[in-house]
Amino acid sequence: MTTPIKLSRRTLLRGAGATGLTLGAGPITGFPHVIAAEPVTLRYLGTAVNQSADIARKVKEDLGITLEYIPVVTDEVTKRVVTQPNSFDLLDTEFFSLKKLIPSGNIQGMDARRIQQADNITPIFTKGEIDGRKIGDQGTAPKKVFYLEGQSSRAFAPSPTEWITLIPTTYNADTLGIRPDLIKRPVTSWRDLLNAEFKGKASILNIPSIGIMDAAMVIEASGDYTYPDKGNMTKAEIDRTIKVLIEAKRAGQFRAFWQDFNESVNLMASGETVIQSMWSPAVTKVRSQGVACTYQPLKEGYRAWASGFGLPKPLAGRKLDAAYDFINWFLSGWAGAYLNRQGYYSAVPGTAKAHMEPDEWAYWMEGKPAGKDIKGPDGSVLEKAGAVRDGGSFEARMGSVACWNAVMDENTYMVRKWNEFIAA
Repeated sequence: MTTPIKLSRRTLLRGAGATGLTLGAGPITGFPHVIAAEPVTLRYLGTAVNQSADIARKVKEDLGITLEYIPVVTDEVTKRVVTQPNSFDLLDTEFFSLKKLIPSGNIQGMDARRIQQADNITPIFTKGEIDGRKIGDQGTAPKKVFYLEGQSSRAFAPSPTEWITLIPTTYNADTLGIRPDLIKRPVTSWRDLLNAEFKGKASILNIPSIGIMDAAMVIEASGDYTYPDKGNMTKAEIDRTIKVLIEAKRAGQFRAFWQDFNESVNLMASGETVIQSMWSPAVTKVRSQGVACTYQPLKEGYRAWASGFGLPKPLAGRKLDAAYDFINWFLSGWAGAYLNRQGYYSAVPGTAKAHMEPDEWAYWMEGKPAGKDIKGPDGSVLEKAGAVRDGGSFEARMGSVACWNAVMDENTYMVRKWNEFIAA
């Protein structure tokens, strides 16, 4: 049975003696001394994208915690959780995977009273809101899977409880990448991905659960069909979507179907494609090569995704304490600022802001022209002074989310049909 929170998290945390951090304040203190006195190694399971050597170095320096990265592909992350929950200490996975992971009973709910910034996690996750406005929740919107009924529950809670499934790490709003220098006209709609004007110059990503949602955005934008939930199609809707893709493929619309980040970069940088499914850091990589590339805001909105930290059920004792220490450190600002500089968004914007220069914050989060050159985490120049971030401010981008990455009830059928499209 769900136990609603009677008091605010801030009150609970204060009562638990946690050392919190207000927005814009300095670094968090108060991590348990046992960590510094007796260093701990945490086996960190996730995809290579979020496994940063810089973050590992910084947390080692600050807390004495060693991160031992276990980099695997998304499907292998899920398999490990379900079959080998003793093989890792910290999980980094996407929120859409929770529908597969929680029923296994191998994920323990995180105690909100031990998360020092629980009150300050953006309401995108806790309420599905930004600035008090509801945002699109088709697919696996984080708010649908953020809470558990109890620490060991295998069921999501429909309203807030003290038990959290994942603490957000990175999230973003995805759209299409374009080559404005080669297209030479405004692109304002998802339907342009299948516009015959770009025959042989378009690409869609070959990750079935994501690619089919990009296709659904195109079909809706064309006015052909409106999905009740693009993230959970019926078999008939899957058939309809795949039929459109196969027809486009046979007409020669697609130059490629990419799976790898670098492949998407090369396709755009070379000009082999001029419009395609893309990820924000890939657009940045193309631009860093001196090639015009825009992460194009579209009137129908964005497809969003989110990842987070979870804890395996067997984790206990000092390693469990260390995992909470690491997560609290991660939310305290340095890591959030690091992620913001990569074009992602952080779970607690206020703590990240305290670790960023005003010009950086204005560019990445407020959608303002860069007051000076904008640099990435490695110090390289990403944008020149005067540039404006594609899509504008954090509120403008995340406030325009239309749907979230998801695992459909008919996932097995969908993957089979997607593979028919790729093979057609």
